[in-house]
Amino acid sequence: MFVLAAGCGKPEAQQHAKGGMPPAPVTVVTVETKEVPVTYEYTAQTAGFREVEVRARVTGILLKRHYREGGPVRRGETMFTIDPAPFQVAVARAEADLGVANARLEQARRDVARLKPVLEAKAVSQKELDDAMSAARIAEAETRSVQARLNEAKLNLSYTRVEAPIGGVTSRAAISEGTLVSGPNVLMATVTQTDPMYVILGIPDREHLAMRRHVEEGRLKLPPGNRFKASLKLSDGTTYKHSGTLDFTDVRVNAQTGTSEARAEFSNRENVLRAGEFVRVMLEGAVRPAAIVVPQRAVLEGPKDKFVYVVNGESKVEPRPVQVGEWAGGDGWIIESGLKPGERVVLDGVMKIGPGAPVQVVDPSAMPQDGAKGPPGKAPASKGPAPDKAAAPEKDKK
Repeated sequence: MFVLAAGCGKPEAQQHAKGGMPPAPVTVVTVETKEVPVTYEYTAQTAGFREVEVRARVTGILLKRHYREGGPVRRGETMFTIDPAPFQVAVARAEADLGVANARLEQARRDVARLKPVLEAKAVSQKELDDAMSAARIAEAETRSVQARLNEAKLNLSYTRVEAPIGGVTSRAAISEGTLVSGPNVLMATVTQTDPMYVILGIPDREHLAMRRHVEEGRLKLPPGNRFKASLKLSDGTTYKHSGTLDFTDVRVNAQTGTSEARAEFSNRENVLRAGEFVRVMLEGAVRPAAIVVPQRAVLEGPKDKFVYVVNGESKVEPRPVQVGEWAGGDGWIIESGLKPGERVVLDGVMKIGPGAPVQVVDPSAMPQDGAKGPPGKAPASKGPAPDKAAAPEKDKK
């Protein structure tokens, strides 16, 4: 009877009586699909909304600079003055020429008025009247030509006041007073509009192709019109308080960098952003529908690829190779392949198990803490009888 009872005992009890290890306690997470927001992060550089070069339209000596370098200017505000004296002389000469042309026109019109009644009396020929009318038309054309020269002279005189083409922040003056300005060939200054501010970034071609492939496969959903919501992280690590919008993506690929240029627009009312500084831009708005996310600590590094431990129906673990995708924020990986909804992935306790090992799924609160472990080499307390090896000294005494 004793032998029979011993043979019918439970396997776990036999293992425990022989000193075998009980199933390792583990916690698991059940695989399920959910919609996961995707964030893309790139290095970018700020640029003015508009940056305009200030150039003179006439040639002359620069008399005065009216603006403060690096300060703001309004559209139409005078920035430089070129010596207007030669242009004032040209206006006076054109006005005098216009007076002469008007006098000739009036004389020609009087001649035509005198000859018309005389022709009816047959006192002059038709040719004399025709010549008078032609002279009047020529005088009228000359008057219009002189008027155009006068308008041009006045326009050139107004161009001696070099005005700001847009409102914005000015640069350092490229020339000083007394310099001969040879028209548009000389750059005098630049004006940059800093509100709003552009942020220029480059999207790698490899990433752009992967994004398009995922969209075609239904694994990625982009925001309407590809208008991503953008946020900035400044060079000191702080986050810019205003958000922006991606408003342009170039279809061309830069052959030198292998990237496609994109641009986001940000409000800059407080002038925190300066043109030309480097920032980090985060694009939000895309989501992964029906994505599988696994906590980072559940993903292990194998000799060939990453893997996780999955608890099967026999309460044993089996390694499962997985392909991870983007970082899902927090502490999770997006799993591209290798797992199915409903499977149980070992979360805590992976250091005490191996392939095929039996496990006992427990509540996370029941998992032993690292601080509760005894010192190295000390065996944990057991509720069962002492192992057979502990009774060996008594046998030796007998």
